[in-house]
Amino acid sequence: MIAALYVQTNGCYFGLDGVDPWDEARDARTYAGPWPVVAHPPCDRWCQMAPVNQARYGHKIGDDGGCFAAALASVRRWGGILEHPALSLAWPAFGLPRPSYGGWTRTFCGGWVAHVDQRNYGHRAMKGTWLYGVGIEPTTLIWRKGDKPEAWISADRPRAELAALGIAQLSKREAKATPEPFRDLLISIARSARVPAEGLAA
Repeated sequence: MIAALYVQTNGCYFGLDGVDPWDEARDARTYAGPWPVVAHPPCDRWCQMAPVNQARYGHKIGDDGGCFAAALASVRRWGGILEHPALSLAWPAFGLPRPSYGGWTRTFCGGWVAHVDQRNYGHRAMKGTWLYGVGIEPTTLIWRKGDKPEAWISADRPRAELAALGIAQLSKREAKATPEPFRDLLISIARSARVPAEGLAA
């Protein structure tokens, strides 16, 4: 059994055997174990556009209600995997080392970090992703950079410009969605995790 934290209501983690999905209504910040986790904490206040959104709308960088901190704590206590956009500002804010293409890197705390493109797992956009795992068995991923995207995530690029390039613009929901092959990969990584003793005793 694994817990899928911060997932879309009725999204790809719902209805799966051995997966306990936590959407916004359940408030994954309150997760108290005992299973390893796949964590998708919200990224709007941590992504590359966060400084622009702060300047435009006053949305303070990192002001996510403690979601990333809670997700990180869950992974460290119960084992599993956390994913966030590549170049996430949460990484330096929480002292996580920057991953690189080509393999897993061991962290000072005994975890692992890696950089993958969800484009290689079926996402229509070039969606660079950073992973942080604890208690996991580092597995071989598709390490190459993703192929030319079919679609674009950012709403700031003019539609006419995208159309001229033959690239569509994704809806917010599709942009945030996890392709099923990538979901299955994350679940398999989480299931390889050995739950820390303190988690089992909690």
